[in-house]
Amino acid sequence: MDPSYLITHERLTRFKTINSIQMGKYQCDTWYYSPYPLGYQNVETLYLCEFCLSFFVTPDELARHSQNCTLTHPPGDEIYRHGRNSVFEVDGYKNPIYCENIGYLAKLFLDHKNVYEDTLPFLYYVVTENDEHGQHIVGYFSKEKESQKNWNLACILVLPFHQRKGYGKFLISFSYELSIIEKKPGGPEVPLSDLGRASYMAWWTQKIIDYIREHKDESFSIADITKETCVLEKDIIETLVTNYFIEKSLILSIGRTQAT
Repeated sequence: MDPSYLITHERLTRFKTINSIQMGKYQCDTWYYSPYPLGYQNVETLYLCEFCLSFFVTPDELARHSQNCTLTHPPGDEIYRHGRNSVFEVDGYKNPIYCENIGYLAKLFLDHKNVYEDTLPFLYYVVTENDEHGQHIVGYFSKEKESQKNWNLACILVLPFHQRKGYGKFLISFSYELSIIEKKPGGPEVPLSDLGRASYMAWWTQKIIDYIREHKDESFSIADITKETCVLEKDIIETLVTNYFIEKSLILSIGRTQAT
């Protein structure tokens, strides 16, 4: 983002126009402006269907919608289930309205993140908590179907009322598990926010420590770590240097893939 864009962005989004959201049994304050359609701005509370993410300005409208909404889980394919959690893969081409709605929702809690009207190039991985009433959205991440920059995650959000439960770490782990299946090392879209960088640095650090422990009696290279974890070499190097595991000058002198 260049300086002129940032100035325009700040001017247009300085003030949030939706103060809170009601979704299922949860209500919470919003953090930032989100470009919902004009008729849904400047409201105290926006009411969301927790299954299809349609939005309404009154609880009566939501109640009427709920009587006719047939969804009890995110649209798409359930590709993972463990205990009371599931992950659904939602195609932005097949379910554009849902994916637009999830983008609007995410923008309420993410600053300096674009909402793409064209959802076709993206897949959305939605994690849910399941009960007898359905499978309720907890958070999600999106990724490009074909990334030219080896990005395995474009946007990530855990809803405020589900934070501090480990879901952020789970979503990061899931994005790398997909990379391992695809045999394509990757990483998050950059630049990262300060919070995002801290989250990834903690995850990368633990992953590298786990690898070292498992191979402590062997000789291995940075390329070997990448091959097993699908963490990009540059991210491994940054993590090693940031945590003072190794001097940057040593990395440069012996080469990225030959460090043991």
